[in-house]
Amino acid sequence: MKKIITYTTALALAFSMSGCSDFLDKEVDLTLTEEQVFSSYENTRAVLANLYDYLPDAFRAINDGAYNSPRDCMTDNALCYWPSCQYYGILDGSYNATNHPLAEYFWQRNTEGIRKANKFLSNVREDVVGNYEESGDDNRLYDRYRAEARVLRALCHMELVSYFGNMLIIGDDENGVPIVFEQNDPRMNTPRTNAAEVLKWIADECNAVKDDLPFRYSNEEENWGRVNGAAAYALRARALLYRASALNNPTNDTSWWQEAADAAREFIETNSRQVHPYVLSTTDDNDPSQNYYNCFVTNPYFNDEYILTRSVWTVNTVEFYLTPCGFSGQLQSNGRCNPTQNFVDCYEMANGLPIDDPDSGYDPQDPYTNRDPRLEQTIQHHGSMWGDVLQEEYRMVDISYPEGLDYQLQFGGTLTGYYTKKYCNNMSWKSPSTYRHVCPIFRYGEILLNAAEAYNEASGPSQAYQYINELRERVGMPPYSGMTQEELRERIRNERRIELVFEDHRFFDERRWKLFDNQTASSETNLPRYKQVYNLYGVIITPEQSPMYTYGPAERTTLRTFQSPRDYYFPIPDEEIRKLPNLGQNEGW
Repeated sequence: MKKIITYTTALALAFSMSGCSDFLDKEVDLTLTEEQVFSSYENTRAVLANLYDYLPDAFRAINDGAYNSPRDCMTDNALCYWPSCQYYGILDGSYNATNHPLAEYFWQRNTEGIRKANKFLSNVREDVVGNYEESGDDNRLYDRYRAEARVLRALCHMELVSYFGNMLIIGDDENGVPIVFEQNDPRMNTPRTNAAEVLKWIADECNAVKDDLPFRYSNEEENWGRVNGAAAYALRARALLYRASALNNPTNDTSWWQEAADAAREFIETNSRQVHPYVLSTTDDNDPSQNYYNCFVTNPYFNDEYILTRSVWTVNTVEFYLTPCGFSGQLQSNGRCNPTQNFVDCYEMANGLPIDDPDSGYDPQDPYTNRDPRLEQTIQHHGSMWGDVLQEEYRMVDISYPEGLDYQLQFGGTLTGYYTKKYCNNMSWKSPSTYRHVCPIFRYGEILLNAAEAYNEASGPSQAYQYINELRERVGMPPYSGMTQEELRERIRNERRIELVFEDHRFFDERRWKLFDNQTASSETNLPRYKQVYNLYGVIITPEQSPMYTYGPAERTTLRTFQSPRDYYFPIPDEEIRKLPNLGQNEGW
């Protein structure tokens, strides 16, 4: 019986996406047999392109009507205004293994991606693709195609181990043959491998192929969005960082931290030797006040900071769901992602001191003055200026209670006193446009944070300062120095939270650092809000002559539920456990 190849189209998504390269626009004729597909260069190339649909994508949730907000809304960083948003089941712990929507989504998506990558690796033919020594991006093309598929396969494993913990390694068998499970294959029904071992396997996979790929493509117009060597280096560094963290390294083996530090340093050193290296995005070295915001809006693709991304989303959906709710015209903004006061408080004062430091100069009744400039570049707050000037829409954001223009409307509003500015173009609502949006999977800023954290944990602050201070210099914040390991650990974690917000990092960082352990909702109330993970806060602004800021619990959801060890991971979907009982369910589900 002939096998029919059943790959989905890479770009068949819910709303308009576009790739900048011809490669990513290829599709497979679903009526062809495997022999017909892999005996054709064009069809083989199209199958590889289809694997890119399985790349992680932080923007996908914004268009999904069950969420309409970034995934940071299932952390202490933000809340989703939409009452039926499915993140609430994660915040309050009401899901189980039979009805957990994100568990089902990430399990199915990534196991399917792994299977298709292994099908490709099993069938791609050197005599069809060619493997010639050439100058430029297409050197040893067969090796490069296989390397791309292996990194994509490793990325799927990374999502699975991050969300589910212990995981089957579905790589190559003992003979080096990619594993493709057929129906009733007994290898499927086996105990999962320890998460730390899976993370080490991911790192080793990347190490094995990272130099079979151009570190950075010389022709990025044609190859933008494709896995390159830099992405393999970056995934290796992230996997080893997660492996070294408390969740996966309970004895705090510092050699694991050193491996993570070495991997981040290897990226940085290899990058420094490139003709066109990755760098932090800057638009004006003399005025850093907009460098961070512009990284995600002015130049969101072909960006020298972005190492790997999903395809471009050419939409105004991001603006529609994130802009404060009072802007209207042909469209009405919804403003459904509300950063918490917990998150806003983590921004230091411009002098580099946390707001709870008595010498910081922080005034809770003038809370946004003299703060880390990334606050204004990431958050919309009461008094922010926004709106298209040419269309006479430019005005102050009014989040005063209860009748402020941007407080709450029928379909949108704020539960915390804040909205999201990161990724949002200042669109006219009278004459709306579409914009190109790209959310990074890996960017150079993360590499610097990975290096800083790993070096600090491996050997203390001395080697860590240079990396975190490079990020701070980009936005004009003073450098760190003279700290203990514990003090710098706190600042690195805080810097990571600010720098990587709404990029799908916080959910994993909270867990790998085990922030929920050794405190409860009641015991943590003596801590500054930015150090609390159970209690969620907001601000109410009453419109007196001078606005009065009253800080207290957020609306609707004021408390997160976290059961240890259950909530460190999602459950394996119950349907899978029934079919494959030897996988074993995660503890507590």
